[in-house]
Amino acid sequence: MKLAAALMRRADLQTQINELETRLHNNARVQDGEKPAESPAELIAALDAAIAEQETLIAQINLTNAQTVRDGQTITERIAHRDALMQKSRIMRGFLDEASNLAPRYSKTEIKFVSTVNVRKLQKELDLTAKEIRQTEELLQ
Repeated sequence: MKLAAALMRRADLQTQINELETRLHNNARVQDGEKPAESPAELIAALDAAIAEQETLIAQINLTNAQTVRDGQTITERIAHRDALMQKSRIMRGFLDEASNLAPRYSKTEIKFVSTVNVRKLQKELDLTAKEIRQTEELLQ
């Protein structure tokens, strides 16, 4: 199985697992004397099979990613770098949203809020991080 096909199958399995989880929750309780719409035992068996297949597939993907080297870096290293950049970007966006949100004052007696950082400078750095994320994504493709 090619890596792209394995990645698509992994996404499909994740969707299937999420749906099975929802269906299990929907059939966890019924009114006394009633039967569930679907058999929880069958749903659990399907969940076990999907999770087992996903586990095998993820192991194969990770082994391939750890062995594939391009420009001196493995795919695993590039993924880790991308994930770190995305995490920092998410945190910094939230921080900059807060730093930019200066409440308007209607009189001089109201409390004045000021930003603790240079929002414009950090926004430019965040834009560069977003560009690096896009470039990393292109290399991973």
